[in-house]
Amino acid sequence: MAYAERGMSAPPEVVFNTATDPDRASAWLPEPLRADGSPADEIGAEELRARWSAAEEWSAEIRVEPGQAGGARMRLDLTGGPDAERLAGEALDNLAREVADNLQAG
Repeated sequence: MAYAERGMSAPPEVVFNTATDPDRASAWLPEPLRADGSPADEIGAEELRARWSAAEEWSAEIRVEPGQAGGARMRLDLTGGPDAERLAGEALDNLAREVADNLQAG
């Protein structure tokens, strides 16, 4: 299992809603989780946690917490193949772009 953490300047709810939006998930989730197309299973919206899984032994769990200055802190736990560590960091970079796009659109 690999994990990556990142801070964002968007509110936690915006980060979580962007991450769990099925139309945006394919832009940031690693390929093995995109191909399955299974939606996120919210573990608890009050905790801002969600999980994705694929038949190929890949799974991802994201947790979003309040950060500094009204921003958010995210953690992505990724389980899968040997590239999981690299893919976890790339996924959060891609999610950050999706959040920025979401804020500009709204």
